Amino acid sequence: QVQLVESGGGLVQPGGSLRLSCAASAGIYLINAMGWYRQVPGKERELVAGITSVGSTNYGDSVKGRFTISRENAKNTVYLQMDSLKPEDTAVYYCNVEVIGLTRYWGQGTQVTVSS
Repeated sequence: QVQLVESGGGLVQPGGSLRLSCAASAGIYLINAMGWYRQVPGKERELVAGITSVGSTNYGDSVKGRFTISRENAKNTVYLQMDSLKPEDTAVYYCNVEVIGLTRYWGQGTQVTVSS
């Protein structure tokens, strides 16, 4: 069974920072890409950042220059460092992993709220 455990969400003031973590337990399976998506009520889930097994990254336009994605392959853990947070970043953030030979798996989500 593939399981994802997310942590790091919370309430932060505009301009502040948060660091999200997602640890994947995939058993005998190998993980390729890992990433973060976010969603607000009434909107489709959107890509925040993704990273491949060799470190190639991509970011959503709205977070470029403010967010940084990284991973530790030995731990099957992906991180999202969020700096200069804005109220528009408020959303539920979901970890996503691509498991080779299977499919994509999603975490249950962690709430990030940016407010004064």
